[in-house]
Amino acid sequence: MVIPMYNPKLKTFICVADAGSFNKAAEKLYITPTAVIKQINLLENELGVKLFERTHRGLHLTKSGISLYQDAKYIIEYCRDSVIRAKNAIQEDEAVLRIGTSPMTPAQILVELWPKIHEYSLEIKFQLVPFDNTPENTREILANLGQNIDVVAGIFDEIMLDLRKCSGFEISREPICCAVSIHHRLAAKNRLAVEDLYGENLMLMHRGWNHYVDELRDDICENHNGINIVDFDFYNVDIFNRCENSNDILMATKVWTNVHPLLKIIPVEWEHTIPYGLLHSPNPSNIVQRFLSAVQKTMQD
Repeated sequence: MVIPMYNPKLKTFICVADAGSFNKAAEKLYITPTAVIKQINLLENELGVKLFERTHRGLHLTKSGISLYQDAKYIIEYCRDSVIRAKNAIQEDEAVLRIGTSPMTPAQILVELWPKIHEYSLEIKFQLVPFDNTPENTREILANLGQNIDVVAGIFDEIMLDLRKCSGFEISREPICCAVSIHHRLAAKNRLAVEDLYGENLMLMHRGWNHYVDELRDDICENHNGINIVDFDFYNVDIFNRCENSNDILMATKVWTNVHPLLKIIPVEWEHTIPYGLLHSPNPSNIVQRFLSAVQKTMQD
């Protein structure tokens, strides 16, 4: 997508800053190093500031460069969002439901339900809106559902809904499972006894993130002290990579089956479950209300 609202040389500048060299940036941008250098020189001339210190050890941002780097990322992201908002404005009358999707919040459940949902809401179309699953993005998106994204599918509880200022529509209670590397000794099993986890590191989100995870934590601490709990702060692809590389075990649900090809998600013989469903604005639009009503009718069928 071409976005004419900012100087396109800013994108080159960010790439050079991230790469630390003109040659590496050129490889990522699929242009020649000469073209990269020319763009940076033109940008410096246009702005009247020096952005890089060029040394035999490589490139280093000047104080001006550091300041511009921080602002440029915001400018580019803001322009992208502006284009999305402009397109969404055109589609407002077309009954388009915008479904946010990321590796941690796949839209597969809605794709599977869609044929039935469509029977009850023929006029609604849906549009998948991908987003990066970072703590900052997640906070921003969930706090502003209804602006650029209408609905996100994911696990939740009342604590999370209150913290993120959004509402939840429960579709199911998902059994809490464990993800293990396909090379792990437990990967040969299709179901785990709790005792299978003795002597292992089990990665859980920190206390206070989710009531249902805290209940699991308390059960383990009180009744299964052979399991070593390892805390982490946020679910993203890096955590799944860490699980695979460290050979630790990760609390997961079947919803995340396709997040990492080298992990296997296995049910555990305990009664712990977690709500899974649709996150939406506390004041949903008419389209979202009609959609949720159609989902409810589909589930009743």
